[in-house]
Amino acid sequence: MAEIKDPENTILMELKDGTVVIELLADVAPGHCARMKELARAGAYDNVAFHRVIDGFMAQTGDVANGNMENNFNLRMAGTGGSDLPNLKAEFSRVPHARGTLGAARSQNPDSANSQFFINFKDNDFLNGQYTVYGQVIEGMEHVDAITRGEPPAQPDRMISVKVAADA
Repeated sequence: MAEIKDPENTILMELKDGTVVIELLADVAPGHCARMKELARAGAYDNVAFHRVIDGFMAQTGDVANGNMENNFNLRMAGTGGSDLPNLKAEFSRVPHARGTLGAARSQNPDSANSQFFINFKDNDFLNGQYTVYGQVIEGMEHVDAITRGEPPAQPDRMISVKVAADA
């Protein structure tokens, strides 16, 4: 496994093909990183579907209200919800939306990010400065590349479990 420099700011995401290791950028987007860790520690991301996966663009997940495939799952509703926690203020930075970066999904309102996020399949520079970047895949990007495509996918993949490395 990749060397984990800061276990408190590293996420271990279990997918069907293996573990994805994500380094959180706590110095760039502290609010978004704290939210991800809070939801991960609560088990809120476990079994949540990848509800919007666009080839050559990104894979989106994290709807903890409507995306849990083990709890009253409705594929049409996946992607419309967040968590019970308040929305986050935008933390835009100069960090580019490069391949493997984690971006906060949101509505038209810049301060509407909550629990949903996406992982960029490639460099998506047109998103720079418009969505908060708060993580980077440092290992297991091949498992992200293998996520089933679709908007939504007919048989979506899921995050089997999401943990903070310090707790694993």
